[in-house]
Amino acid sequence: MIPVFEPFTGEEEIAYVTDALRKGEISGSFGTYLKTFEEKFAAYIGCKHGVAVTSGTTALHLAVDAAGIGAGDEVLVSASTNIATALGVLHNNALPVPVDSEEVTWNLDLSLIESLITPKTKAIIPVHLFGHPVDMDALMKIARKHHLIVIEDAAESHGATVRGRRSGGFGDMGCFSFYANKVITTGEGGMVVTNDDKLAERLRLLRNLAFTQPRFRHEAAGYNFRMTGYQAAMGLAQLEKIDKILFEKRRVAATYSELLGDVAGLKLPVELDWAKNVYWMYALTVEPEFGVTRDALMKTLAEKGIETRTFFCPMNQQQCLQKLPGFSPAPCPVADRIWQTGLYLPSAPSLPRETIGHICDTIKTMRG
Repeated sequence: MIPVFEPFTGEEEIAYVTDALRKGEISGSFGTYLKTFEEKFAAYIGCKHGVAVTSGTTALHLAVDAAGIGAGDEVLVSASTNIATALGVLHNNALPVPVDSEEVTWNLDLSLIESLITPKTKAIIPVHLFGHPVDMDALMKIARKHHLIVIEDAAESHGATVRGRRSGGFGDMGCFSFYANKVITTGEGGMVVTNDDKLAERLRLLRNLAFTQPRFRHEAAGYNFRMTGYQAAMGLAQLEKIDKILFEKRRVAATYSELLGDVAGLKLPVELDWAKNVYWMYALTVEPEFGVTRDALMKTLAEKGIETRTFFCPMNQQQCLQKLPGFSPAPCPVADRIWQTGLYLPSAPSLPRETIGHICDTIKTMRG
């Protein structure tokens, strides 16, 4: 089976993790690797502060809490995203409001945002889907006009840029995932980045059970969202090779686009002129002109030993959200459609051209 993703790891990660273990940097409460990883990753994004946590999901949860969002508040979220985006809102007792996708990048449609803002709207969480960034310059103008907090879900877009600035560094906070299939990985893990000193202080407080003085007296209800020292060591090794990883991911994407570019009925990923797409996954949609459905194509690819994944079930269709009091999403026809027609192909940075060629040849033989 050609897996949909494999992490890009080597001896450097082994050396750093082993060193962290030898130094006793096991918990997330002490040691040098954690602090160094936070500082260097935040600097890479272009932010003053990095707060490492246990996952991208807890990064979102923590950011929403730190922003003071809670019961009675509404938060606009991309309709097409992993459920984690909405869970960060739900678990803080606020209401997620899905924003439909646009046709070109499949990111949230900026032209719909203002129509969905109500007196209860407190924030917006744009998702940089599959590695192509949202136009954050345009989004931030809307957010400032309506006094909205902006929390970027950059779980899939490490290193993506908008007019030269890296995703995750535009909003009040940016949330990253370091899950095994992300651009860089710590196995499990995540980080919140920010330029706001007060938000950074609040994030660090809540991350660590909200310990204050005296130590076991708690004024706030915090969380145990600490990243371990040896995870941070792996993250630091990964960060040191991120340019190589991004080069290889863009090579993989360029090869797919070259070999599939003339196949009618496949809508391939784009890179708009103001953006750098890091192609977290090589995502495409299967249109009627292809002559075979997305599901039939995936089934044949699986039989040939090629793993794929569908796009995300949109937030307006999620049963766990539909049960929420007040949840009444506007129609999301684009997100609904790409959920039925979208898939992503094996996208490991190490994928050789020959393997990509085999995948593309298999796809071409399926066209009706």
